[in-house]
Amino acid sequence: MMHGPVADQAETPSMATGNTPVALLGRALSVCNNIIVVFAALALIAACVILSYSVLGRALCHSPNYWQDEAAVFLLVGATFMTSAYVQSQRGHVSIEAFVGLLSARANSIRLWLVDVASFAFCTFFAWKSWTLAHEAYVDGQVSNSMWSPPLAVPYGLMALGMTLLCVQLLLQILIPLTGGVRR
Repeated sequence: MMHGPVADQAETPSMATGNTPVALLGRALSVCNNIIVVFAALALIAACVILSYSVLGRALCHSPNYWQDEAAVFLLVGATFMTSAYVQSQRGHVSIEAFVGLLSARANSIRLWLVDVASFAFCTFFAWKSWTLAHEAYVDGQVSNSMWSPPLAVPYGLMALGMTLLCVQLLLQILIPLTGGVRR
């Protein structure tokens, strides 16, 4: 079944204007997100190369893979969590649009704001627990159970940092309507 465009999908991301602290933070986060996206793309390419090397090494040379799978997972975890703020800034996360057509534009903007508040609450808790997990892994010197034994503080730290950036993005999306910013 084909559907027409959904009302709030045509919106571009929220932007604060002027030199307010919210606008400055929004611009800084946008620059940070764009840099992270480039490095995440490189991490995805590196994961593809590593996994291809692993498959070819096992198939052609019968060599064991001690580090390849785990390195690829670390790269994928980092790319996934670190780009979550960018995806949210584009409103690219999965959302359920069951009520969009039934509600007025004002009600939809309130709905989006309430979803951002609920998402912020969840992601703040997730980020806090991720930072405690990363701290424990670093302090205790936790490593993975593989022969390679890389430190677990690396993926946990990337997860915590990515969730923190996501929280900042959600906070911006919550504050922009309250400070007079408009959705472009």
